[in-house]
Amino acid sequence: MSEAVLYVVATPIGNLEDMTPRALRMLESVALIAAEDTRHSGRLLSHFNIKTPMIAVHDHNERQQQQKIIEKLQQGKDIALISDAGTPLISDPGFVLVREVRSAGFRVVPLPGCCALIAALCAAGVPSDRFAFEGFPPAKSQQRVNFYTALATENRTLMFYESPHRIIDSLKDIVTAFGAERPVAIARELTKTFETFINGTAEEVLAQVEADPNQRKGEFVLMVEGAPQQDDSLLDPRSSEVLDILLEELSVKQASALAAKITGIKKKVMYQAALDRK
Repeated sequence: MSEAVLYVVATPIGNLEDMTPRALRMLESVALIAAEDTRHSGRLLSHFNIKTPMIAVHDHNERQQQQKIIEKLQQGKDIALISDAGTPLISDPGFVLVREVRSAGFRVVPLPGCCALIAALCAAGVPSDRFAFEGFPPAKSQQRVNFYTALATENRTLMFYESPHRIIDSLKDIVTAFGAERPVAIARELTKTFETFINGTAEEVLAQVEADPNQRKGEFVLMVEGAPQQDDSLLDPRSSEVLDILLEELSVKQASALAAKITGIKKKVMYQAALDRK
């Protein structure tokens, strides 16, 4: 295995003070920096007075650029990979390059640092022992509803990235797919001046974001708490039959609420059972 190394370097997601000393040293010492957007990263490097040459490696040219990078590594030159912000490869380009560099026999070394989803998870007050990151939801509404609906019974905390121009529609689709009462949190503008966390039911968070235009600015991490574990022992045959009959005529929310009143079973249990049937 060659001594040349591809370093995967995390960079700040907002606050430049989050740049690690190791990342600065490495960006100064490598022969070349592969950046998602050289203009964007140029401002970061300029701030820290780093003069290392850059080339662009993004979604549209990653496969073409990988051979150039492998040739540089074959010449014994170390290279750093950075994205526009945060940790490369996490909803950013780099997977194809890293896989090919490793296949070519070169070391790939991570330099850990900022990552928006981890920053959000550790401060949002949502369950963090088990979680699943699903990246960006689909841009089109029906595809997004289907995407969310397929995850509605997942027990782990679900995490998504979302853009400002889709945040309202995405929250509406979460209400549709997960139910109005599902606990949700959003983290906005992490590490920046207007960093904000909003927690509540899906319906409450949607209402807050709709009411305040400022809460629709910036980049978002969306977190949806996992589905509660259903206690099937509480759903006796009669209760199941009642719920099934009501679901034929009513929405999930209405049917589960009425079934809870009729049977005496907790509304949350009935609601999850109704979602499972849908």
